[in-house]
Amino acid sequence: MTNPQRPTEGIRTLDMTSLKALAHPLRVKIVDTLSTYGSHTASGLAARLGESSGATSYHLRQLEKHGFVREDTARGSARERWWERSPEGITVNPIEYPPGAAERSASDLLTREWQVNRDALLHDFIAHGTDKLSRDWMAASTVNTVNLRLTSQQMLELVAELETVTERYAALYKKEGVPGTRPVQIQLNAFPVMDADEVPQTPDDVGGTV
Repeated sequence: MTNPQRPTEGIRTLDMTSLKALAHPLRVKIVDTLSTYGSHTASGLAARLGESSGATSYHLRQLEKHGFVREDTARGSARERWWERSPEGITVNPIEYPPGAAERSASDLLTREWQVNRDALLHDFIAHGTDKLSRDWMAASTVNTVNLRLTSQQMLELVAELETVTERYAALYKKEGVPGTRPVQIQLNAFPVMDADEVPQTPDDVGGTV
C-alpha cells in the first residue's frame, strides 16, 4: 500500500538550534499572534499580549535571527518597524528525540504552548461568538467532533487529505486587507484515544488489505 503524501512544500522542519530559539512561551505567542492577526509593531504586540515593548522588541529580534519573523517593508517607516510572520509553516517531530533529550523538551514546550493558544481562541469563540458575530459568521462556523475507529494507516490518509485541503485554502486566502475578511482559525484534531484499546487482529486479518 502506498503511503499518502502529506504536504511538505513551504513547511519548515525545525533543527535543534531553531527549536531552542522558538521554545519560549512569549516567542510562541508572538509568532501565533502574527499568524492570526497579521503584521504588528513591537508596541502593538506588547499591548495585545500584556507585555512591555522592550520584551517584545527583544524577542522579535531573536525570532528574526532564526527566520521566524521578518520586517513588513510595505508598512514600516523610519520611526517604527512592522513585523510579519515568515511565510513557511512550522512542524516539529518529537518522536524523533529520546525522552529526556533537550530536543524533546523543547518540542514538548512548543506543542503545549501552541495548544494553549488554540484553546484560548476556541474558548473565546464559544463564550462570545453568539453575542458578537453576525448570523452569517455563526452559520459558517463549526465546533465539530467526529469519533471514528481507524487503523494508523487510515488515520494517516485522513490527516494527509485534510492537510492538503487546508494548505490549498491557505495558499489562496492568505492575503490581508481583503474587504469582508477577518481572521479565521481552522483547528483540526486527529489522534488515537489513549484510554481505549486497539482492536486485535484475527488470523484472517493478517496479510489482508485494509
